[in-house]
Amino acid sequence: MSLTLFIFIGLFAVFFITFHKRPLINLFGENNILLFKLKNAGWFQNYWLAGIFLFFINAILFFSTALLLYALTYFIIQYVHLLVMTLAVIGSIFLWIIINKAWQGTRKNRLKIGAVGSSFYMILSLMLIYMLVTLEPSYPGEDTFMRAIGLVMGIVVTTVAFISCFIFTGFSIKKD
Repeated sequence: MSLTLFIFIGLFAVFFITFHKRPLINLFGENNILLFKLKNAGWFQNYWLAGIFLFFINAILFFSTALLLYALTYFIIQYVHLLVMTLAVIGSIFLWIIINKAWQGTRKNRLKIGAVGSSFYMILSLMLIYMLVTLEPSYPGEDTFMRAIGLVMGIVVTTVAFISCFIFTGFSIKKD
């Protein structure tokens, strides 16, 4: 299976999960320890602090996954990177659901949390777009096609992560 096909299957799966998120959110009960701690934290009920917390959680997840993928390049174990990326997506969605269920404020403030927290992926997308636009060869005659393909795939992945994070944290309201 090619990497492009894997990315398109992954994108389709993330969009499917995003549009059918209600049953997934209802799977997580109220007895989760992380959910309990966030609900009872006084600072979490401030939308700016909760949004910044989500921003840093997204950054930690992204950079730890990138570091793990970089470390895996030194080993000759095939297809482990696909497992790592899949687990990173599942972990991100899990944390977004926990943050969604822990927030107890208004809809307007929920949208602010989603916008602040998911802006990490938007900033990353903009940086990748800038890198793509200013892409130049390192030496005369270098073909930059593969680097451009990697940047385009990065732009697609970070844009989908931005949209998914914003939908899961900003638009999801649990039913009582």
